[in-house]
Amino acid sequence: MSGPVVLEVAQWQGSGASTARRLRSGAAWLAELVPAGRRRTVTLDSGGGNSRGGVRNADVLERHLLAVRAALAEVPPGEWTVTIGGDCAVDLAPVEAALSAFGDRLALVWFDAHADLNSPESSPSGAFHGMVLRALIGDGPEGLRPTRSLSADRVVLAGARSLDPGEQDLVESRGIRHLGVEQLAEPGTLLAAVRATGAEAVYLHIDLDVLDPQVFPAVGTPEPGGLGVAELLAAVRALTEEFTLAGLALTEYERTAAAGEEEAVLRRIVDGLFEEERR
Repeated sequence: MSGPVVLEVAQWQGSGASTARRLRSGAAWLAELVPAGRRRTVTLDSGGGNSRGGVRNADVLERHLLAVRAALAEVPPGEWTVTIGGDCAVDLAPVEAALSAFGDRLALVWFDAHADLNSPESSPSGAFHGMVLRALIGDGPEGLRPTRSLSADRVVLAGARSLDPGEQDLVESRGIRHLGVEQLAEPGTLLAAVRATGAEAVYLHIDLDVLDPQVFPAVGTPEPGGLGVAELLAAVRALTEEFTLAGLALTEYERTAAAGEEEAVLRRIVDGLFEEERR
């Protein structure tokens, strides 16, 4: 079986972490690890940009969004894409593309320690990686909005354990399904949540900070009490056995001097996610 199309999007400008520039080397290393039919590195700005409307580096992020859209437009119909970030904001265009392909048959499972549901007004940092899911459900800042929005009731937050008050209110008011780490210990709970959306296909967003920092600390915004590798892989395996995989993203790897330990964890994750492609 030929592997997926791998898009390397080494964006750091959407992150609010002081160590965000490490995302560039993290994305480059991780993209090479994933078995691929074809690879594409999206050309990005290296520096920061200007704030606009409460979003840091907004002009740069808008240019990057257009570049990712252009790269996705070259993917042949029927092929699936793995997006390697970079910060979580790189996933706006790939989810947008999956929604265009699958429409109301698509559910989005957002594996992340954070909800990423802030607005420019509610964000404490102005970092767009904390706003991208809100943009995807139809409330994004100018220039950083999807061409088609995802219904909030098609979203499943998986493993989120650090929500700002406004984000928690939005989860409740918009009917977003939210499963904590303990609930993910039994994959059947996640399957039931996705089935309840009525979807036939799933897009999987995996921010590596969904993992417990004792397992994988190489992220910009670690949160205690996260998943183990086995729990993450079991959840993903259960989903892909029942639903069509519309796409996948791995984001927020900040490569550090302890790269050997980090790489061992990532190799285990990639081996588990792409076992069939390696055969």
